[in-house]
Amino acid sequence: MSITVEKVQTQEQLDIIFSIREKVFVIEQQVDPSEEYDAFEPTSTHFLAKLDGDPSGTARWRYTDKGMKLERFAVLKEKRSLGVGQALVKAVVDDIASQPDTKGKKLYMHAQVDAMPLYAKFGFKQVGEQFEECNILHYKMELYL
Repeated sequence: MSITVEKVQTQEQLDIIFSIREKVFVIEQQVDPSEEYDAFEPTSTHFLAKLDGDPSGTARWRYTDKGMKLERFAVLKEKRSLGVGQALVKAVVDDIASQPDTKGKKLYMHAQVDAMPLYAKFGFKQVGEQFEECNILHYKMELYL
């Protein structure tokens, strides 16, 4: 199995990642579409993961006043536990680390409880109390570069 992760550059790629997010968040996890898509889509750096050439997952990151926020990690149900999520986390963290103004800065996310072990493998630490977002339990997780 071959996993590749690429930065989204085209409208076609953007359509594919929105389709993945629709399947994972809106259909599977029943997130309201109005909460899934936001004003940060154009200013975020998006990624598309492929397993053996098939679109399989996505994620994005963006600058905020608190640091760099990692968001919208989604892997199609049938592609989970095959390394796609790990490849996405690595690609996103590596991309952020390659930016000239991110050294020593905070990376953070609102991690779904089920996904926390994945992020912990990369050094993210749980911060604060559990909270609910879109009817799904989360913890904030942080990592400093």
